[in-house]
Amino acid sequence: MTAVLEETRTIETYLVMPDAEVAERIESARRELGRRVVILGHHYQRDDVIRHADLTGDSYQLSVMASQTEAEYIVFCGVHFMAESADILGKDSQHVILPDLGAGCSMADMATIDQVEDAWEQLRDIGVLKSKVAPITYMNSSAAIKAFCGRNEGVVCTSSNAIPLFDIYLKEFDKMFFFPDQHLGRNTGAKFGIPIDKMALWNPHEELGGNTEEELHEAGLILWRGHCSVHGRFKPWHVDKVRAEMPGVKVLVHPECMREVVDISDLDGSTSFIIKTVENSPSGSKWAIGTEVNLVNRLQQRFPDKEIRLLAPDLCMCATMYRIAPQNLAWAMENLLDGNVVNEIVVEDETKHFAGIALDRMIKMTEAKTN
Repeated sequence: MTAVLEETRTIETYLVMPDAEVAERIESARRELGRRVVILGHHYQRDDVIRHADLTGDSYQLSVMASQTEAEYIVFCGVHFMAESADILGKDSQHVILPDLGAGCSMADMATIDQVEDAWEQLRDIGVLKSKVAPITYMNSSAAIKAFCGRNEGVVCTSSNAIPLFDIYLKEFDKMFFFPDQHLGRNTGAKFGIPIDKMALWNPHEELGGNTEEELHEAGLILWRGHCSVHGRFKPWHVDKVRAEMPGVKVLVHPECMREVVDISDLDGSTSFIIKTVENSPSGSKWAIGTEVNLVNRLQQRFPDKEIRLLAPDLCMCATMYRIAPQNLAWAMENLLDGNVVNEIVVEDETKHFAGIALDRMIKMTEAKTN
């Protein structure tokens, strides 16, 4: 890396480059930077980006793996909250880069820290917080909301460990406030027998979230009104249709899908669960999968001996993650060659501290539950 910084390269130059040249520039930069950089590719990322990734996986898994490398630069081909998590979990010497700052998450954006803090104060004002209430946030949330949970005896969860964490918190607290994904919260709560009428839905744009005081006092689980724009597209009629078209098919969906879809599916689980289930299934098995299209397409390519299709007939793509194109990656990588760190994601120290507490609780509780 040069000691004197070069002038920052502009993205516009890369947007007009031929795809083949962009791909070669990325690989050339990788070779020159060597172990100083690690490129992370989320499972939902487009193929022309994922081909350049050193590590692929779920958001939390990728952040952990990157923190265990000696790389100075973590280039996260995912979305904003994922890059924040990588900064929280990474070493102080590591710099996290998001190739396109516009790559956000619509679900994470459905809950802001101001809205969450306002909701908490409303619950305090009506006496709900006189009982033990645990705030639990899905990994798909901002660092500020993770920190809020860390300050208030709460925890972060993933779709892989939501069940063991719910089990712990249902025993130790009177109720839980879960955000931002109502569907993961509702589906997980249902597995513990929480009745639907004891799950209050909190709309941040209405006083008391659109509930009565009595409903909030009686609720065992308060769900933030948020959802995934991809998994929300799967409907019960998709399940009925695919079963009619593919006799013997198994329907496998992500728990971010609505309860009505999860209830009539054969299996539901995290992205890792979906991948492992297909990996371990026999040749000739049939699968209709309710999750992001890029992951389903790669499973089709990996297992040509199995009949695999997307559950919905339309394109279920994570549009915000798709914003990161090879051109963005090449731009970020060649700026690193010049000594310029572009689009660095930095979580301020206090937020990082308390978000780290919530994540550490998650790790310790999950390990204790599984050991």
